[in-house]
Amino acid sequence: MKASIIAGAVASLVTGAAAQAGAWAQCGGTNWSGATTCVSGHTCVFVNQWYSQCQPGAAPQPTTLATSTTRAATTSAAATPTLAPGKFKWFGTNQAGGEFGEKTYPGVWGTHFIFPDNNAIRTLINQGYNTFRVGFAMERLAQNGLTNPFDAGYLRNFTESINFITNAGAYAVMDPHNYGRYFGNVITNTADFQTFWRNLATQFVNNPRVIFDTNNEYHTMPQDLVLQLNQAAINGIRAAGAKEQYIWVEGNSWSGAWTWNVTNTNLVALTDPENKIVYQMHQYLDVDGSGTAPACVNAQIGAQRVVGATAWLRANGKKGILGEFAGGPNDVCKQAVRGLLDHLKANSDVWQGALWWAGGPWWGDYMFSFEPPSGTGELDTT
Repeated sequence: MKASIIAGAVASLVTGAAAQAGAWAQCGGTNWSGATTCVSGHTCVFVNQWYSQCQPGAAPQPTTLATSTTRAATTSAAATPTLAPGKFKWFGTNQAGGEFGEKTYPGVWGTHFIFPDNNAIRTLINQGYNTFRVGFAMERLAQNGLTNPFDAGYLRNFTESINFITNAGAYAVMDPHNYGRYFGNVITNTADFQTFWRNLATQFVNNPRVIFDTNNEYHTMPQDLVLQLNQAAINGIRAAGAKEQYIWVEGNSWSGAWTWNVTNTNLVALTDPENKIVYQMHQYLDVDGSGTAPACVNAQIGAQRVVGATAWLRANGKKGILGEFAGGPNDVCKQAVRGLLDHLKANSDVWQGALWWAGGPWWGDYMFSFEPPSGTGELDTT
């Protein structure tokens, strides 16, 4: 169930299509140029004017597009403007592990922290996912101060993971999972933060499939400081000569999409000489939006919680990415997540994609785990 929540959206949200669409993959819709037939045991079923899906054991249904009259009757113009939806640029998963063991620094690789399983990454890429956000701890990389040289062993392991992802043709997002803090203290020295980012970007300056994420989920910090830290990261990255890579900036209040348009409005002032800023937001669907409970508020909550952020992005001419989202393994959350992804796709002029929370080799029976069984080449969709 956990994997099937988003598996059906994969083929429609990333580029490329197989000769025959797989289980739960897209097989039709407006501007769809991929496969229109399904693998054995599945039938192409019309869902809406943009999307038909390969469903198991389903009877054939018409795949003709709805008329504009039908669309007007079923779509709220206020929440979902009538726009030609496109494919996401980025769609994939978070890969947690490098930031684990946060009470033990520097810690030991394989004991306190871990980086992604290459076999799992390969499986997910083969299934159509093209973006992986790899968590790491700044305290392990820069162990004696933000401006000091990086630890060689931690950098080597991290770099090997990043290079495996990008050499396979996917995007690797570098995620310092630090909440705007270093050894538990709010980062206030923007010059040091800029140096940290210049040093890190220097290591990957020639890799255009790397994406720099300034910091995971700033929270309970002065709003102007969040602005200044993001700008310092941008300045440091560009000063390193990294000009091709996108930069994902995050906001205060855990970078929540549902509060973005009232909390992080000042981040519109961020500037980048390469014009490659993407505003990263996170959204969970439980009562308090923390992602700690398996129950979603209701089946409509996914779209409801991001509609304000959509309006903010469009009004300010910005691009966004949902860098974390998830819902529990139940039917209500499945509908809520599908509604969320449908909303993002319908507004893909501003939303560039979405990443599920989370994959990684140490999740065990975690309710949101999206880690394929190691070495099987298959993702459990039960």
